[in-house]
Amino acid sequence: MKLTPNEIKQRILKVLHRLGRPAGASQMAELLRGWGVDLSERSIRLHLLRLDREGLTQLQSRRAGRILTAKGKAELEQGDVMERMGFIAGQIDELNYRMGFSLRAGMGTLVVNTTLLAARDEVAALDIVRPVFAARLGMGSRLLMLRAGATYDAARAAIVPRGKIAMVTICSVTLNGILLKEGIPVTSRYGGLLEFRNRLPARFVELLEYGGTTQDPLELFIRAKMTSVRACERMGNGRVGASFREFPSVALPAVLKIRDQLRLLGLDGILAVGVPNQPLFGIPVGEGRTGLVVLGGLNPAAALEEAGVASENRSLAGLLEYRQFPEFRHLNMWTRRGE
Repeated sequence: MKLTPNEIKQRILKVLHRLGRPAGASQMAELLRGWGVDLSERSIRLHLLRLDREGLTQLQSRRAGRILTAKGKAELEQGDVMERMGFIAGQIDELNYRMGFSLRAGMGTLVVNTTLLAARDEVAALDIVRPVFAARLGMGSRLLMLRAGATYDAARAAIVPRGKIAMVTICSVTLNGILLKEGIPVTSRYGGLLEFRNRLPARFVELLEYGGTTQDPLELFIRAKMTSVRACERMGNGRVGASFREFPSVALPAVLKIRDQLRLLGLDGILAVGVPNQPLFGIPVGEGRTGLVVLGGLNPAAALEEAGVASENRSLAGLLEYRQFPEFRHLNMWTRRGE
């Protein structure tokens, strides 16, 4: 299928947004091919020059490449909705395929989220997010803090900018990849806000279908200030990010066994496993399917937003080795020691 110039423009802007850093034609070519744009590096450069003239991209340096301008980001947001529908579902599939975690060996790469914040806020941020992990409201109990210059996705050379630190959390999509590698296909249906009452999950109060959104649902809820993770952590009542998935009921015994293994690895983000063919928290499942609710990996980031700490969240940010992630309880040692 031949793409129109506008469709090519949208995909180039999308690639730059996805990379989140300056990039040149050679770095963009592979990602563009994955999105149906098979162009030579020379052709990509010509398109980039046009985008420069439109004010949508800006050359940082010949070595580093280009970045999206504010106008470019606005153009991407206003682009054709149907063009962008299912983008998140596509990202999930891509990262699950690239993920290389072995449950039996307890090693390999996991899908991660990043939260960028000012380096001066490091200690305050840790004081805010530790109680969230202690209350078991995150995706497991492991957390990584990276300082400026550190890489959080080697495949795309994504680097923490100067003056910033990155709080790296394990994305709940990791669970899909782990189950898939165990022969269990999982369908991610909704991202939403789950209401807790007296420290027990009660009901979903917001739901967004993954196939019908152009951004991660929890990112949207955080930006709209719809979460109350800190209240949930402190008093047991509040709204936290969670996702609803389903899997073939025949795999239920295996899923329960895997859940126990994940707890030992500090990856215990599974909040609830349903009953075959029965609704879970009021959400129906297909025939021969069982529901699964997983806590959002960005819930600690939501707590930062609620506390007024300026930050920038990016779900599905890349892949990192499991062995790089310490237990959240040990992060105060990392902070004192420095690097």
